[in-house]
Amino acid sequence: MTGCAGHFWRKLQRLSSRTRPRSLQTNASTLVSSTNAAGASSIEKKQFHSTTSSPPPPEALDFIQFLNASPSPFHAVHEASRRLENAGFEKISERSAWQLKRKGKYYFTRNGSSIVAFVVGGKYRPGNGFSIVGAHTDSPCLKVKPISKKDKAGYLEVGVQLYGGGIWHTWFDRDLSVAGRVMVKKEDGTFQHTLARIEKPLLRVPTLAIHLDGSVNDAFKFNKENHLVPVLATAVKSSLNASSDQETKHHRALMDILSEDLQVALENIHDFELCLYDTQPATIGGAYDEFIFSARLDNLGMSYCSLMALVNTADQTADDSNIRVVSLFDNEEVGSTTEHGANSNLLPSTLKRIVAAKIDGKEPPTGKSSFELAMRNSMLVSADMAHALHPNYIEKYEENHRPAMHKGTVIKINANQRYATTAPTALILREIARRRNIPIQEFVVRNDSPCGSTIGPMLSAKLGLRTIDVGNPQLSMHSIREIGGVDDVPNGIRLLEAFFELFPSIDQQVVVD
Repeated sequence: MTGCAGHFWRKLQRLSSRTRPRSLQTNASTLVSSTNAAGASSIEKKQFHSTTSSPPPPEALDFIQFLNASPSPFHAVHEASRRLENAGFEKISERSAWQLKRKGKYYFTRNGSSIVAFVVGGKYRPGNGFSIVGAHTDSPCLKVKPISKKDKAGYLEVGVQLYGGGIWHTWFDRDLSVAGRVMVKKEDGTFQHTLARIEKPLLRVPTLAIHLDGSVNDAFKFNKENHLVPVLATAVKSSLNASSDQETKHHRALMDILSEDLQVALENIHDFELCLYDTQPATIGGAYDEFIFSARLDNLGMSYCSLMALVNTADQTADDSNIRVVSLFDNEEVGSTTEHGANSNLLPSTLKRIVAAKIDGKEPPTGKSSFELAMRNSMLVSADMAHALHPNYIEKYEENHRPAMHKGTVIKINANQRYATTAPTALILREIARRRNIPIQEFVVRNDSPCGSTIGPMLSAKLGLRTIDVGNPQLSMHSIREIGGVDDVPNGIRLLEAFFELFPSIDQQVVVD
């Protein structure tokens, strides 16, 4: 595997250097600076020697590809679907009846931004449990407004809404573009959900020069409506390019670019949901190639680990008495209360339909509370990224709960149930990790600090489902560029693989009620 990973790493570096702007190209032995006193371009090469003895784990390199393929939740679900189909999963539909088979592998999507995949154990019987991992596909971002057309002082700007709780100052002075879905009218009169992604830097939110705001280094304050508005073009260039702006909702320049990218006529674009994203790709960094620098680690990090754990174990279910489920929800960052969020009927209806479905052509038993029985035999791992100890803000962390990168997935605990972890569920996961020699850590917030939450508590309450909250550690959560550790990717996958494989047997050894 080491040789294969090394080849893949070198290939990824070559691909990255071809697709990134020349000013961003680096390799493992060269650092580039490009300024001098006269303002002319100059390049100074500084050699250094990496002491890393091996390339990053192959799982981390594959995760980089997943990240770069997923600039929006719609793209993340598309990429997840592609990987599932490559692994032999069958696509089913919520609009049709389900006829399932033991050892069968299935998936479906809802809204194009949430996805559920499951594998029926070879020894499954109605009333047996579900081994469930839940995560989310969305991240804080800027979204194009329904009427985005803005003209200010000779500039064409695009109005945006704030989605979730982002660290919004990090969106200034970044090379941004748009990605999401467009509803396109086809020749047969149907309207098709179609993925769109403009890869070139298209938009930018400029900061004000320090000469005009001397206080900026003391406190960077801005109005989210007036100042967090990306620039698309100048009116001068727009007029020179004969871009007659007769559109009432959006600038014609933006619509022309979408039309060209989708290769459809402008009049066939009927609506869209577009996220802004940073065009700088995800990459491996650090002196020892130990960091992942990227947008959207929260929560594509745990979405990826969940997905790959299911894919990697999907063909070893002959002796499994449970059904293994991965559910990746949209809209966690805004409360999950949508028809495709975790607070919808998506997971409950899926589990009920599986229990009621024909298995190998046989109808399930009638007159029994199979679903309620199944819930008491089930467990959910709510997988959402966790906070790694920040070296510059150590005082913000509880002194005995300071997770570190490379030291394992984090069990998250909160006395006020912002996380759904309990003593029995923590014991189960610790025992699973112990048997496979997988590192894990624990996290609680300080008493003088607020605590975030996850999909765990709401799903636990909705289904009466034993739940544990976990996540890989990261820095800069909700920034436009976040930091994770390369070793935490395989650690997270291994832990969730072990959960799928060992939970039914270990659960038999835990007695509570």
